[in-house]
Amino acid sequence: MDQERRREPGSGHAEPTPATHPPGERRTRERRAREHGARERRAHPGRVAGRVRDRWQRGDTDGGLPWRSTVLITVVVMAGTGFAAANQPGREALDALGRALLLLGAAPLLLRHRWPVPAVFGVAAVTLGYLAAGYPYGPVFAFVAVACFAAVVHGHRTAAAWALGLLWAGHLLLSHWLYRWLPPAGDGPAPWGQELPAAAFAVAVLAASETVRVRREQRAQLRADRAAAERRRADEERLRIARELHDVLAHSISVIHVQAGVGLALLDSDPEQARTALTTIKAASKEALGEVRQVLDTLRTRGDAPRAPAPGLGRLPELVEQAAAAGLTVTVSTAGPRAELPAGADLAAFRIVQEALTNVVRHSGSRTARVRLGYGSRQLDLTVDDDGPATGTEAGGSGNGLAGMRERAAGLGGTIEAGARPDGGFRVHAVLPFGREQPPSPQETS
Repeated sequence: MDQERRREPGSGHAEPTPATHPPGERRTRERRAREHGARERRAHPGRVAGRVRDRWQRGDTDGGLPWRSTVLITVVVMAGTGFAAANQPGREALDALGRALLLLGAAPLLLRHRWPVPAVFGVAAVTLGYLAAGYPYGPVFAFVAVACFAAVVHGHRTAAAWALGLLWAGHLLLSHWLYRWLPPAGDGPAPWGQELPAAAFAVAVLAASETVRVRREQRAQLRADRAAAERRRADEERLRIARELHDVLAHSISVIHVQAGVGLALLDSDPEQARTALTTIKAASKEALGEVRQVLDTLRTRGDAPRAPAPGLGRLPELVEQAAAAGLTVTVSTAGPRAELPAGADLAAFRIVQEALTNVVRHSGSRTARVRLGYGSRQLDLTVDDDGPATGTEAGGSGNGLAGMRERAAGLGGTIEAGARPDGGFRVHAVLPFGREQPPSPQETS
């Protein structure tokens, strides 16, 4: 009963019922729900049709019982059994008791998804009772097939096999021994030849159910594998972006940190040098902002291309100038004919040099570093040396620089070694493969 307001006897006012809403608000919610459903149907007709089709296939309803499919099967069996009875005059006429048994056999199908084992045994028992009463053969076995299918699909193949086996064994007893005491009167033993089709039917039901079960499991596994692959790709992309941001910010902030210290130290004694330090800070921060924007461009809508090319060894002179502004003298040497590197290898080489020089600025007492690029036919040997010694002071880094360099090298199938030299200096040595039988495709280099 819909009560919007409840009046107390003798009171002059009404109290709203807490469990209900005003009619205007309820109508507004219903209208919004209808509008949302209409928009979804217009925008995704295939998705909505697929959900409706899935619900009919599963028989899902608000109550969780497959009553639609059960009613449909019952109507088909009822009609089919009536036609079968007309063609089997030797069996009992399909009276009210026979139809009641058919309805009773359909009832367990409502529980075939929640309790498939009791459902399949219940249907088998009712079907055996129906046959023992002498009623005609025919579509009644559809109940058994549906119940066995549900049991097997839900993983209870043994229970389904036992139910079919017991039904077949009971049918053997009815047809070849108990027929003397059961209706119809004067009935004789059934021919043994009909048992072979009955067994074939049972095997076919089990085989078809098992096939559907296996295919469903394969589809579920495929969906799980796709979801795992999607998560893995998302994690790899997240790590790649984090690595890029770390390398960009670590280098630029290290330069800013050093120059800020110089500027503070010389602000009173040498204002001109302090001005130069501030100019370097401005340039480093501007470049860092530009590279951060470039990295964040990859987070835009899928399919959009980056607005600027990724950095590579072509920008190594800029890196040397930035290091010089931080008080570090860098010399660059090459060996072998210079080769055009794929985009991935070019970016990795640049970031490794950038991170290595950043670590020199942060952790080394040396004010010089040497970068050596050795070009081979299929790989790049990259070495960054400084003479040390390590300062041992806390430079405020994240501690992920060496790990990021190793990840970049491993992503290309290369290796990297980083450690102290016997003479007290520090060396970073990376081997980055890039040679290919065929030139890389645009998708691989993008």
